Amino acid sequence: MLNDPSPSRRSVIPLVPQVEFDAALVRRMSKNGPRYTSYPTADRFIPGFGPADYRAAVARSRGGMEHGLSLYVHIPFCASLCYYCGCNKIITQDRTKSVQYLQYLEKETDLQAALFAGRNRVEQLHFGGGTPTFLDDEQMSNLLAGLRARFRFAPDEKGEYSIEVDPRTVSALRIHTLRRQGFNRISLGIQDFDPNVQRAVNRVQSERQILHVMRAARSAGFRSISVDLIYGLPLQTVQTMSATLDKVIAANPDRIAVYNYAHLPHLFKSQRLIESSQLPTPEAKLEMLGLCIKKLNEAGYVYIGMDHFAKPEDDLALAQREGRLHRNFQGYSTHANADMVALGVSSISAVGGCYSQNEKTLAAYYNRLDRGELPIARGISLNQEDLLRRDIIGRLMCDFELDFDTVALPEGLSFEQCFASELEQLRQLEEQGLLSVSERSMKVKMRGRLLIRNICMVFDQYLSAVRMEGPAPLRYSTTI
Repeated sequence: MLNDPSPSRRSVIPLVPQVEFDAALVRRMSKNGPRYTSYPTADRFIPGFGPADYRAAVARSRGGMEHGLSLYVHIPFCASLCYYCGCNKIITQDRTKSVQYLQYLEKETDLQAALFAGRNRVEQLHFGGGTPTFLDDEQMSNLLAGLRARFRFAPDEKGEYSIEVDPRTVSALRIHTLRRQGFNRISLGIQDFDPNVQRAVNRVQSERQILHVMRAARSAGFRSISVDLIYGLPLQTVQTMSATLDKVIAANPDRIAVYNYAHLPHLFKSQRLIESSQLPTPEAKLEMLGLCIKKLNEAGYVYIGMDHFAKPEDDLALAQREGRLHRNFQGYSTHANADMVALGVSSISAVGGCYSQNEKTLAAYYNRLDRGELPIARGISLNQEDLLRRDIIGRLMCDFELDFDTVALPEGLSFEQCFASELEQLRQLEEQGLLSVSERSMKVKMRGRLLIRNICMVFDQYLSAVRMEGPAPLRYSTTI
């Protein structure tokens, strides 16, 4: 079957809970590239992939070792527009829209549940969007009851059940209700505490609102609280970013994601509402990044990778130290072998050596389900070369090192034979100070960890040599 070519996973890897910020190196090496929440990346999905291909992938998955499932549920609705957002969302004040959407979501759930009958233990659940709390308490309860009727959920102490929350849309009572409904992890979008920055991106929320929600989550017994920040927003300065970081650290979340704002108005219409003249300069953004790393390191957070930091005792940090960290469409995860079944408009599944994405518009999504079809618009089936490179990229993204002897190469071939050109490129990056390469392994240096995307791009066979050296692809954000 098509699956991870090295399912045994790697040995325990002790990691230093720091990352080194080298401004000159970042300035010199940053370029546009994929974020590698999947490999191949989503821009490689093809419209020729459809429901029949997905069913075949599920059949292949059922023929292998049984692992738990990860469910992703996409709720696309938001009551207001955040100008920076690049997510697939629908801005509406009409709450009746969610009624129809939930009816169709139930149809899709029925189709997916039938495919996984007898192998339907869910160990991970994530509600994203949009704004999942656009749904009211009764709608959320009914949706969760429907999922539990069709899938077997691991008990609360074993499963990871998370939801993204807009602090402006929930009360303390709602937070306690979400915990009773079964969620045990919560993620909040802060972005920035500064009122001027908030107004510039149309996301006005008070510090009191945010801290009130975080306190309620602690009181309700959520196992993990995660917050999102963004640097590079309009009117942001190093000083305002410093103040925001101080407040976040004082609030003591378990995980902190610090995203680089990618201004891509040619791709995202909402970003055209941002005054480009108000954006900080590249040098100011670089200084903000250095400040984030310095403050979070000093506060005792572990650098997990990419944009993510966590407390040393957090599950992500533990998984990284034990060599079982995984990366998927939701970012970093501790459930490495779980097939991901995604429900809802635009959502992406990863099952049995394939990726599949649902229709991106409600009309197309509803139309496919009215015909009794899985609403799959495009996807890709991975070949053995894809699987091999996915494993390598995944290890580098999670572990920052690679033992060549543990890579599941074609029989009779060595790593050097299979990846001669890649090793040559790696040695060039070694000369730049990003990593060290020996005969049997490679290891990313502390000063190279921020540029892990650059390193992974070496193993991406879909990025041509011309693209690697030529103009930056406009569909990708900068690696830093």
